[in-house]
Amino acid sequence: MKAVVIEEPNEVSVKQVDDPTPEPDQALIKVEACGICGTDIHVIRGEFAPTRYPIIPGHEFCGEVVALGGEVRNLRVGDFVAVDPSLFDGTCRQCRMGRFNLCENWNAIGVGAANGACAEFVAVPAVNAFRLPTDLPRSWGALVEPLSCAVHGLDQVGIRAANDYLIYGAGTMGLLLGQLVKDSGAERLDIIDTNPKRHALAKRLAADRVAVSADELDKPGGWDVVIDATGAVPAIEDGIRRVARGGTFLMFGVANTDAKATISPFRVYNDEIRIIGS
Repeated sequence: MKAVVIEEPNEVSVKQVDDPTPEPDQALIKVEACGICGTDIHVIRGEFAPTRYPIIPGHEFCGEVVALGGEVRNLRVGDFVAVDPSLFDGTCRQCRMGRFNLCENWNAIGVGAANGACAEFVAVPAVNAFRLPTDLPRSWGALVEPLSCAVHGLDQVGIRAANDYLIYGAGTMGLLLGQLVKDSGAERLDIIDTNPKRHALAKRLAADRVAVSADELDKPGGWDVVIDATGAVPAIEDGIRRVARGGTFLMFGVANTDAKATISPFRVYNDEIRIIGS
């Protein structure tokens, strides 16, 4: 089959590789669609610590089940599925607490040590594959994984109706977060993006106001919830400064492994600011 292979950081090619063969507990998926997100860029550049090379990237994907291992009972050949790329051991302390995404031996399809879906076929644990409704446009299945990440992030915040929200980044994740926030009853949603070409879509999908800088929005008291969906240190540092007293900052974007940000510990203490990662 054809696949995108990252042999080592910054060395990417499309080549012929052997078709994967499903293990007894796996399903073989013929890939229909696969997204490319910011984490994939970090993987290409060697900036995502869990990645082991060489690797076939691709963790936001959907496709059709074309073969099954002998132990699989939850799927049938022909099922159209989206796949949770997270792989966990199920036995460590975090897994026993139900926090599988924090598994002490965490791995993931396409970004860890398991080959991903930038290929014609990918083998995945059958328990990670979820059947999709037949009336859902097939390519939309690739949005299930990023949307689930956005839902989980907002679960950590604990959305409250009538809160004010500020999101940094009008890329795919920022827009998904924004739509969820608006649908949950936010009083106001503002979005910051330094690329003005993204502003019109952000306004159409979710935002009440869009700007290049929070300085343009004239809100000296800050926002109840500020979310960084960029992973960029300048945005993180600016965003924490914009949190209202008693408010929450959600660190959602993926920064480089060695990135460092400067914050005011006194303000975090004095203003009772919550900082959450997801």
